[in-house]
Amino acid sequence: MSLRPDDHRRKWDKSEYQRKATERKLKSDDNEKKKDTIARENLKSRDFQVDFDSKLGKSVVINKNTPGSSQSGGYYCSICDCVIKDSINFLDHINGKKHQRNLGMNMKVERSTVDQVKERFKLNKIKMQTKQKDYELESRIKEAKEEEERYKEHRKEQRKDRKRKHEKEPETESENFDEMRAIMGFSGFGTSKK
Repeated sequence: MSLRPDDHRRKWDKSEYQRKATERKLKSDDNEKKKDTIARENLKSRDFQVDFDSKLGKSVVINKNTPGSSQSGGYYCSICDCVIKDSINFLDHINGKKHQRNLGMNMKVERSTVDQVKERFKLNKIKMQTKQKDYELESRIKEAKEEEERYKEHRKEQRKDRKRKHEKEPETESENFDEMRAIMGFSGFGTSKK
């Protein structure tokens, strides 16, 4: 039976790792200071409307003499100096990281305060109330009457269709009966009733 020595586990030098941690922290602080020199502002909403409708349904002939930016096929981004072929990809580009960085923004969003959120709720509530006031009672009554008339007209049509179907069914049964007699070769099935 062999005995294990007491120091069979690996020993860690705590002072060495403490020294390495402090060095790493100093380096990260230096990197943060460098990042702070390139101060970028947080994301904000666009103050302009993106015009996708101006090129809707239009075709452009492109040849070797066509200027590269303004008249080429697609959407031109003057900030990034690139042409994007369709509107979906252009919107993705505008909202993308590279474009926002070229505008001087980072991809962080400013956090709203409670007061800002409450103010936004108040504004939205006021908008909803004005919309409800604009919708007059008379127009609602008029729309309800029109809807009721359409519903009555629809019900009348359904009744007429049912009556037409019931009138046609007995004729088709007697015609089928006569055809059956002719195929089988006799005039009746042994009854005197027709």
